[in-house]
Amino acid sequence: MKRITRLLALWIGGITLMTGCSTANQESSRPVPQFDANTKVVALTFDDGPSNTTPMVLDKLEQYGVVASFFVCGNNVGEQTADTVKRAYDMGCEINNHSKSHQNMTKLTEKQIRKEITETSQRVEEITGEPTHFFRPPYIAVNDLMYDTVGMAFICGYGSNDWEDKVSVQERSDRVLEQISDGSIILLHDAEGNTKTVEALDLLIPALQQEGYTLVTVSQLFEAKGISPDTHTMYSDVPVKN
Repeated sequence: MKRITRLLALWIGGITLMTGCSTANQESSRPVPQFDANTKVVALTFDDGPSNTTPMVLDKLEQYGVVASFFVCGNNVGEQTADTVKRAYDMGCEINNHSKSHQNMTKLTEKQIRKEITETSQRVEEITGEPTHFFRPPYIAVNDLMYDTVGMAFICGYGSNDWEDKVSVQERSDRVLEQISDGSIILLHDAEGNTKTVEALDLLIPALQQEGYTLVTVSQLFEAKGISPDTHTMYSDVPVKN
């Protein structure tokens, strides 16, 4: 409950997300998509970075004027990738948690789970000034101990098996578009060398925009639908609050 309250305070306080945030002792402008209760929204998300693919993804996001959420692995967040993480954050993207070492966390103890989450969040906060707010479990493998320990809402989403090189650029876009609707979360990967997904963004993002979707971060998706994230729930969609 404390975690949810803190997240709500962040959103209600909107100034941080809507107008700017001071990080690393400097002001940075953080653009935010314009949306209201009638806007069709989806959250575009990427797993397994940051890597050499991430800057290419950011180039595409800038090209189309959209934001995304990056679920990073703590082991990939360091001196060599700090500029990439900071660039994503300054663009208005959200940096979330995909564990430190990307192992099956259902096999870990409570202490090990906390270490995976805490160290990743700390590395992100050192760069952005903001901790991670959502968690995507590696391999989407979960158990009750993880739900009781992580302290963040769990995010899944609709993907296209884009970690498999055999999946074509067109298929990556088509498979996503076939599954999603208003309030959906899209699951892609910015792992090292995954350039087909970068190319697929040239198909996917214009198609989403043509269908009337606004691309938002995961936090903004919950805000748009009026839903408080539950730390014991895995989300692929965020429905409108009744």
